[in-house]
Amino acid sequence: MKKVLVLSVIIVTILSGCGSSGGGELVGVHSRGAFYEPDPYGMLFIPQGSFNMGSNDQDIAWSLTAPTKTVTISSFWMDETEITNSEYRQFVNWVRDSIARRLLGEQFEEFLITEDYLGNEIDPPLINWDEEIEWDNEEYADILEEMYLPENERFFRRKEIDTRKLIYEYEWVDLMQAAKKTNRYDFETKSYHGEVYDQFGKKRKISDRSAFIMKDRVNVYPDTLCWIADFTYSFNEPWTEKYFWHPGFAEYPVVGVTWKQASAFCIWRTQLLNNFLRSKGEPEVMAYRLPSEAEWEYAARGNLENSIYPWGGLYTRNDKGCFLANFKPLRGRYSDDGGAKSMAVASYAPNDFGLYDMAGNVAEWTSSAYDESANSFVHDMNPTYKYNALPDDPSVLKRKVIRGGSWKDVGFFLQCGTRTYEYQDSAKSFIGFRCVRDFIGE
Repeated sequence: MKKVLVLSVIIVTILSGCGSSGGGELVGVHSRGAFYEPDPYGMLFIPQGSFNMGSNDQDIAWSLTAPTKTVTISSFWMDETEITNSEYRQFVNWVRDSIARRLLGEQFEEFLITEDYLGNEIDPPLINWDEEIEWDNEEYADILEEMYLPENERFFRRKEIDTRKLIYEYEWVDLMQAAKKTNRYDFETKSYHGEVYDQFGKKRKISDRSAFIMKDRVNVYPDTLCWIADFTYSFNEPWTEKYFWHPGFAEYPVVGVTWKQASAFCIWRTQLLNNFLRSKGEPEVMAYRLPSEAEWEYAARGNLENSIYPWGGLYTRNDKGCFLANFKPLRGRYSDDGGAKSMAVASYAPNDFGLYDMAGNVAEWTSSAYDESANSFVHDMNPTYKYNALPDDPSVLKRKVIRGGSWKDVGFFLQCGTRTYEYQDSAKSFIGFRCVRDFIGE
């Protein structure tokens, strides 16, 4: 009897030591092993650091918009190059194919997933990306006809996708409104009491967390006519007709995208990767997004203190007299730097972080709203100034910071500390973008 009792005590002790209680000690929750996140494809790691943000040269316009300020930036990843036409076309094709599958799914159930693995109904249904679309299938062709231009709008009778219908529907969480004290959940009354503005500027009461989920729609196709619209009395028709879709321009930076389209691209890119990781049972990653202007400037400097240009020198030429970026040199001798307009990404040497084209080629959207005095009032830790402009807001509130200068700009705009802006709903032939992703930890 004693042997049985002792054995029982030992078994209970072993079981309690292996249980979730941790033997009575605080051991934390470890559902997985040590977490390691590899470098994202096409991105480079930018380590945390501090730098003097702002102009390092004379303020030639005496605008006083970039006073020097010491700031600290957390670690993040950044795209090695600007987003290319080829990469952005993946986004456009995804939107096209998702619309096609929705249309086909109305008659062919294999294009949609209507039940989960437990047999529960999924409403609205999910797209089945494993089912291939046979675009030349006669049955499918009749259904997909509405995606194409009507016959009276076709050039030379070419049957082409109506790009006006390439609408991407997406969501994001407005954390700025959710963070307000007046919008927090009241645990005493077990309810919300605040109000929020939706993406259309309408005020509504907060009934639950869904009030902070913003839903929007955006046409994803670039404004290819920007090459003509941006320049009066200039022949740019070939670039309008070929730049975005021709394979010869595949590795050129995408242009003609608005700030809103660039932001939507980041959301799509995040979901594209996270959906794949979830299917493999892997943890989701941090969101892709546009860099803040402070992050952009820190990355452009390449860890070179007080550098005027990303390459660290005082001049736009190297010691052999060759220009170091694609811009507008010598009062308009565009081709003296190797390219009259935009060039393929990575045509020039990278900075010390390994990033290409942080000066010239095309300017780049940032996530920051533009205010002339922003450097004076933003925080010194990961500084930024954001404002979600509403449709009815005045134009001054729709300004977003662009950085880096472009193929059409003089050397002043290539400087790391130069600030300028463009309106968020405008698409230009000299503005593109690149993404960043936060690093988990420091």
